[in-house]
Amino acid sequence: MNQTYSKTRILVECALMIALSTLLSMIKLFRMPYGGSVKLMAMVPLVMISFRHGVKWGTITAFAYSLLHLVLGISDVASCPTLLSQIGCILLDYVIAYTVLGLANAIAKPFKNRIVGVCVGTGVVCLMRFVCSWLSGMLVWGAYQSYYDWAVNMPTWLYSLIYNGNYMLPDTIINIIGAALLVKFAPRLFDRQAA
Repeated sequence: MNQTYSKTRILVECALMIALSTLLSMIKLFRMPYGGSVKLMAMVPLVMISFRHGVKWGTITAFAYSLLHLVLGISDVASCPTLLSQIGCILLDYVIAYTVLGLANAIAKPFKNRIVGVCVGTGVVCLMRFVCSWLSGMLVWGAYQSYYDWAVNMPTWLYSLIYNGNYMLPDTIINIIGAALLVKFAPRLFDRQAA
């Protein structure tokens, strides 16, 4: 009975964090013209699950969030001209990009200072998410490069780096600052919970 209660509590908490991340992702501070935006700490609740319940629950929760985010952004996938580009979009812009957020706790483990660990863990998983978007920009969305005068005759990898960096770098900084403030002023939110 106690084990069932514990798993039920974890599932409810994970569902609440998915809902909170979804709500925060709708608060867009800045939006790019062809996809991507700076949001209000939308990744922090998913990162928090990794710290509270470990990498397994963190990745399961982040994966579930990626599927929900995919459903909400299905029009982006429909914009892809080929089946291969649609698969690339689904994997790089959604499934892999968000599932990696569940790894934050594993990345933070070597750091003795808790705030540093949370900041590094959050920063690295957001960087991994950026790499997914950068690859997607090169492999899936490179055709949009011609829409920008500044990107004409630029290598696609550089175009994708600049385009995605314009919103993902501020988004990463906001998530790191948000996680740092939470762990400093409400450290119990990041405490490991017994299963």
